[in-house]
Amino acid sequence: MNELITSIGLMSGTSGDGIDASLIKSDGENEIHFVGNQFLPYPDKIKIKIRSLKEKINLTIDLEKKKSEIDSLEKEITLLHAKAVNLILTKNEIEKSKIKLVGFHGHTIFHSFKEKKTKQIGDGRLLSQLVGINVINNFRENDIKNGGQGAPLVPIFHKLLKTKLNLKTPLLFVNIGGISNITYIDKNQKMISLDTGPGNFLIDKVLQLKSKNKIQFDQDGMIAFTGKIDKNILDSYLDDPYYEFLPPKSLDVNDFNLSPLRTLNLEDSVATLSELTSLTIVNSLDFFENKPFEIILCGGGRKNKFIFERIQKLSNILTHNIDRYKINGDFVESQAFAYLAIRSLLKKNISFPETTGVKKPSTGGDLIEFK
Repeated sequence: MNELITSIGLMSGTSGDGIDASLIKSDGENEIHFVGNQFLPYPDKIKIKIRSLKEKINLTIDLEKKKSEIDSLEKEITLLHAKAVNLILTKNEIEKSKIKLVGFHGHTIFHSFKEKKTKQIGDGRLLSQLVGINVINNFRENDIKNGGQGAPLVPIFHKLLKTKLNLKTPLLFVNIGGISNITYIDKNQKMISLDTGPGNFLIDKVLQLKSKNKIQFDQDGMIAFTGKIDKNILDSYLDDPYYEFLPPKSLDVNDFNLSPLRTLNLEDSVATLSELTSLTIVNSLDFFENKPFEIILCGGGRKNKFIFERIQKLSNILTHNIDRYKINGDFVESQAFAYLAIRSLLKKNISFPETTGVKKPSTGGDLIEFK
């Protein structure tokens, strides 16, 4: 049996609501043990800063223009990630000397698959000094240098979950975060991955805007059930040429805007965007020769009953939340980056031509050793 390495994974998702931390033990291949999870919500002032900065960065040049603001927020976010590490260690009564690595994703403030440019903020060197543990960060850069899009990176972890849970193929994992992405695993264990379209981000944004920040998200999809879907506006979103591109392909939350919804009330806006999320996930199945035997939902959006029901009805495929298999769907991505950190340390590949468009299977991540 290969050596098991203990690792913490940290993920700050596109919703910008906080930090997911996960503690695992794995050999970087097919063996994994889930030790514990921890969520640290961002203070409101940090949430506002993240959203404000994201609004200002639409082009590569904006990264330079906003450098001082980026650097300031990066430090604040890194301090909170250090807090998340200490919290999960305390909660699970584990000494930091037992932890080999922290996989530090950071928070994505810019991603363009057309420009092949991605930017995650988070100071890996500072984090390593604060927590006294080796850190692996910058997971996406090597993929981009080798012709990939830098995303998504979670598919190899989805493949591990398929093996661990002994699931039947073809199989589809769907992660509904700010953006929705899927991993399709065929009968020959080949992975194909892509971002399908908006996930929660537009729904959350329109709710915050039209409720004047009184409502942050659509709890259980209940608001979507009360609204009417505007077919014309839905079709205008679906006319985006992105949906015709062959996979692999990836998106940023700034690739979409709310301007088509300005005449709609809150309920109809949420219903229309929720249908967009559901429909674009199901439409992406057209890229695959064989329909999946099962669809497994992960991420915060899996709790949205409207989206869940629409995916199941539109696809006519057995659909489950991953929680059914005793995996907490809120922490799949943080678990994935704990796993990717181990693979990175062992110089194993983390991205593949069918998942990111990289020229050949590639390693990734930079090791920062605590000294």
